[in-house]
Parts: sequence; C-alpha cells; structure tokens
Amino acid sequence: MVTLGSRVWCRVEKTCRHMPIVLNTVLVFSITAEVSYLVLVEAPLAPELKKSEWSSTWKTMHLLAQYFMLGNITWNAWLFLKTNPSIRGVFFGGDMVGQGWRYCYTCETHTPPRCSHCYDCNVCVLRRDHHCVFFGQCVGFRNYRYFLSCLLFMWAGLLYAVVMNAEVFIVILKEGVTFHSFMLLLVPWIMLVTGQVTAQAFAFAFIADTCVIGFLLVSAFLFFHVWLMVRGQTTREWYSTRRPYSLGILANIQECLGRNWFLCWICPLIPSALPGDGIHFKVTGSLEPMR
Repeated sequence: MVTLGSRVWCRVEKTCRHMPIVLNTVLVFSITAEVSYLVLVEAPLAPELKKSEWSSTWKTMHLLAQYFMLGNITWNAWLFLKTNPSIRGVFFGGDMVGQGWRYCYTCETHTPPRCSHCYDCNVCVLRRDHHCVFFGQCVGFRNYRYFLSCLLFMWAGLLYAVVMNAEVFIVILKEGVTFHSFMLLLVPWIMLVTGQVTAQAFAFAFIADTCVIGFLLVSAFLFFHVWLMVRGQTTREWYSTRRPYSLGILANIQECLGRNWFLCWICPLIPSALPGDGIHFKVTGSLEPMR
C-alpha cells in the first residue's frame, strides 16, 4: 500500500527533476528579452547615433540574428528531449552478442559496446556519453547531434549577449571601481535587498553577470565535447583514456552528427542520417583502459 509520504515524495522528486529545464528556459528567455530591450531602446547611448549608425536596418539585423539563435536553441533542446536515446524498442538478437557486450541486471538484457545503464533515467542508453543534469536526460547515440547543436547556439547567443551587455558594464563602472559598483557586479541580490539599487539596475546587472558566467561554462562544455567528438570518444571513455573506436577526424564527426554534418548544425530540421546503428562499432584500438 502506497503511503501519503511516498506519494508526496514522488511528486516532489518529479518536480525537482523538471526544475533545471524550467530554470534554463527562464534564463534563456530573460536574456533574450533583456538583449532585445538593449537593441531596441538603450543602444546606442549617444542620441546623435540613433539615426545614423544604429539605424532601423541594423536593429532588424540584430533581432533576426538573435531570434535565429533562440529558435535553434529551443528547437534543438526540444528534439533532444523528444529523441529517446535508450535501448527501449531495440531488438538484440542472440547472434549479435560478441566482444564488448555486457549483461545489465537492472534491464535484464545483454547490452552492446559503449552502452551503459543510467541510474537517473533507469535504463541503458546506446553509446551513452553522460547524463545531462540541465536537461534531465542522457546524451546518447540518437540525440548527440541535438545536444551539440544546442550547445553551439547557446555559446553563440551568450557571446552575443556578453558583447551587447558591454554597455551595462561600462555604465556601472563609469564612476570608477568603487565598493558600490564592485558589489553590484558581484552580488546584485544583496544590493537589491538592502535597497542600494533599483529593480531595473539589479535586473541589468544580474543578467549581465549571468551572461558572462554562462558563456564561460558553456564554452568549457562545448569545446570539451567538440574535442571528444573529433577524437571519437565519449565522456565515459575519456575517463578511462580509451580510444578504441576512433575512425579519423572526419569519420568521427559523421558518427556523431551524421552524413550531412556540414549542414545539420544550421537547422535541426535538416536531415542527417547517422552512419551506424548505435550497436555495432568498428574497433580500431585496444579495449583495455590505458591506466
């Protein structure tokens, strides 16, 4: 019999599982709204430039670029979440079991090489890379393209937002590097609670800080996964310093992004068939860890 406490705990657990997605969505759309405001209203600060260099044509181009990146972020994120990376629905015949296969006692089935069980998703994932806490889903064979494309456009969007928020930092530091400006940039929440700044100043400072921190984090994730992709590794294989499935830079990229790898990053709707099935992989090196 299910107790009330168990039901409450299950509901809390489900809510917490979706919190990172909700938080990411709020941050992405808040940054987009703030940058749109900067483009349409605040920039440039000098009034004489509003009718010349910062014309309506430039504003239109900025907004089109901004919403192109936003569209790609949301679309890739949606397809990443909707694409099932697990072994559910995949039939493993008895004659397929061979070198590198293991038995998963949780899923009660044999699993192919590079497949491993995720205890958060409670299922084995084909060519599992890692469990993404920001999306609440594993990155695997079928959805790696959408994950990497989402990272790419998040990186580009945050870089754009950092550049656009340069004016915000200039305004804050205009009076010099004082204790007030330092605290506003470092801990804007405290400055708001203590009544040292207005809500508008807090919002601009908080989003500008978020853009810088987010850009640094996303840069690290993006370049790390691009590096893994060209090496033909997953994050789990990188931990053990193994590269038994590397086929060369071009073939490694196609393994992750598909045959149309040079086009698929532009839009998630561009078809790009993966060359493999996520079950069989050509072994080009030792399967044993190097350490």
